[in-house]
Amino acid sequence: MRRIALTVFSIIFLTTGVGIAADLEVEVIGLSSNEGDVHIAVYDTSELFPDSDGMITETHVPISENRAVMIFKNLNPGRHAIAVYHDANGNHDFDQGIFGIPLEDYGFSNDARVFFGPPSFDDAAFELLEPKTKITIRPND
Repeated sequence: MRRIALTVFSIIFLTTGVGIAADLEVEVIGLSSNEGDVHIAVYDTSELFPDSDGMITETHVPISENRAVMIFKNLNPGRHAIAVYHDANGNHDFDQGIFGIPLEDYGFSNDARVFFGPPSFDDAAFELLEPKTKITIRPND
């Protein structure tokens, strides 16, 4: 009986994805300066992309040589999208001018482009694979 219970537990454990995790390295290149930092947000659902309420994780990292790098550990594999902005003045806000025109560099995974609003999740989405995925984002000009 104990052997059957152990076998059932093993099957459930292996098929539910428990313990499966992936690391995601995000590199942001071509930043306009080394001032401030870069905010990087990770999303795994289209419903709230790229709203701050929809982030599964977010951080800000320093810039060196017009480049910023962050490794997110132990994320669930699957479809994800990234939104970044260069907080050049260090106020922790994505500064926008009249009519919502961005005043700071920003970008999305897949180099998804903005056209009268942010790109769709599908345009920015990529597959996060185990054990590690690396993506590079170049801010929009």
